[in-house]
Amino acid sequence: MTTAPDPSVVSSPPAAVGGSRVQWHQVPAVVRTGIEDQLGSTVVSAQSQPGGFSPGSADRVVLADGRRAFVKAVGMEVNPDSPPIHRRELAVTGALPDAGFSPRLLCGYDDGDWVALAFADVDGHSPRMPWRVEDLTRCLVALGEMAVRLSPSPLPDLPRLVEAVAGDFTRWDTLAADVPNDLDRWATERLPELAALGRDSLEAIDGVALVHSDVRADNLLLADDRVVVVDWPWASLGAPWVDSLTLVLNAAVFGEHDPEALLNRTPVLAAADPDAVTATVAGLAGYFSWQGRQPARPEMPTIRRFQLAQADACLRWLRVRLDGVPW
Repeated sequence: MTTAPDPSVVSSPPAAVGGSRVQWHQVPAVVRTGIEDQLGSTVVSAQSQPGGFSPGSADRVVLADGRRAFVKAVGMEVNPDSPPIHRRELAVTGALPDAGFSPRLLCGYDDGDWVALAFADVDGHSPRMPWRVEDLTRCLVALGEMAVRLSPSPLPDLPRLVEAVAGDFTRWDTLAADVPNDLDRWATERLPELAALGRDSLEAIDGVALVHSDVRADNLLLADDRVVVVDWPWASLGAPWVDSLTLVLNAAVFGEHDPEALLNRTPVLAAADPDAVTATVAGLAGYFSWQGRQPARPEMPTIRRFQLAQADACLRWLRVRLDGVPW
């Protein structure tokens, strides 16, 4: 038996939506003009897009010459953490190979405060929630093909994933030092084992493949002929199966899909070292269990519940892998 921090977290996980986006007309005129000048045409209409946690703008726009684009922009006063993320994405997407799995970067704008990116618009839609089997299968196949194409990484100078998450995937040690009263009972009883697995995860996720590192439904677009992965600021070097694993976790949260069944029919995951997969799930469980208990962020009102929902799914998955408990 387990106890959850909040029953609503398990029964009704929130969508990955921040809820407070800047609208296109609210972006400073100098930024809008800077993007329009590079695109060679003015924006005549803009439709704000949901999804994700950034409070910056995210708009599908129509230009005066009839072309379409997707533009995202954010400034320091909106959220001081976001411009560096956009800046990193600008650098990464400008260097990604043109292989159809990422949107084509048209131009970027950076005045030191506001950062904006414009991409060729993708005629597609996000997967419907809860996850449907047909959409999930398409996305897992696409991620497997992407892993093959990007192993080894065509951008060898990217940071290593293990360095980026070293402090995050060892959060079981942090939790063990001051155990929350509402921590899952099973996790509380297994803290030393989970902490050891979290430390092992740093070796497990290391590799030379280019990984997106943040694959979930709101970062995927289903087009007629392909699956497009968007939002690449966290691209790094890691194990080629990492992106498929995070998508399996997303499907467990939004749709109650059995992660072990998905793993077994996903070649890139089925070929991974089982101990490495278990350690990585433990590392994610520790991160989300700790992060979801941090102070609320008014500009991202659903993020803590979303993180706790992922923590719960990770812990359920760990019980499957460690104790043989059915999903």
